[in-house]
Amino acid sequence: MLEAAPLFEDIAGGPAGGVAHWLTTSDGLRIRVGHWPLANAKGTVLIFPGRTEFVEKYGNTAQALQDRGYASLAIDWRGQGIADRMTPKRAIGHVGAFSDYQKDVIATLAYAQEVGLPRPYFLLGHSMGGCIGLRALIEGLDVQAAMFSAPMWGVQMATLLRPVAWGLSAMSTSLGFDEKIVPGQSEESYPLRESFEANTLTNDPEMWAHFGTQLRQQPDLGLGGPSLRWLNASLREMHNLCTAPSPQIPCLTYLGTDEVIVDPSRIRERMEKWPNGVLRVIEGGKHEMLMDMPEMRDMIFDETAAFFDEQLAPVA
Repeated sequence: MLEAAPLFEDIAGGPAGGVAHWLTTSDGLRIRVGHWPLANAKGTVLIFPGRTEFVEKYGNTAQALQDRGYASLAIDWRGQGIADRMTPKRAIGHVGAFSDYQKDVIATLAYAQEVGLPRPYFLLGHSMGGCIGLRALIEGLDVQAAMFSAPMWGVQMATLLRPVAWGLSAMSTSLGFDEKIVPGQSEESYPLRESFEANTLTNDPEMWAHFGTQLRQQPDLGLGGPSLRWLNASLREMHNLCTAPSPQIPCLTYLGTDEVIVDPSRIRERMEKWPNGVLRVIEGGKHEMLMDMPEMRDMIFDETAAFFDEQLAPVA
């Protein structure tokens, strides 16, 4: 029996008729999914959000996809949104192991099948969701094609800081302080502590204001910096993915020229070797290109829908 969960439609800006449910993962955690159904949909897009994000942040994305004929589903990963948080300090992003996110993926796919979301399924993964999504594809995620936005296949970090990050995060686990926040990070959500002028996510002032409004109206959705264990787990996962071959799934990936969070070189290296893979570099794009200026968003969603449409013929 599915258990209804809150969907904060007043801050989501998604299509009418959205619903949310609680799911229980194989290791007993409660996570949340939200989906926006569509009669006679071409298929369903599984939205894998980035770190700190939540279902409602993708309401506009769901509307854009619905306008182009696709239903969608988004997830609150363990440790963020209103899914179970992983440490007593709610503001710190934490995970036991990066492979644990695949338990969330499995529960989400089972839900999609149980409620009969229209096939075929497609993947849309942003930032951390792109890292989780790539691993899921390698492990056989049942989707027809994938689109990644600024995927976290590597992170930008000063050369001198990289060995410190590896060493300190590894030491934190053995010495028992792995739930502490990464030095230099804040427990306050980024959109609430940074100005629009200095932000690294979007060029759109209205969207930036929307991010802050969502968090002020629903503070429980907020999340600050990651724990040392999350840092170590993510570094290990990104390193391991470097040597993994790309799956035989059509893939479209977006990278902005003004990206300062994830590592563009890792994205370029991956996409150069991806069979049926296309890399689109967007001039002036920051990290959140799906939530940037309206003309950029429209272009990306038009291209993404056309790319997904091309994959429908083999299914038919």
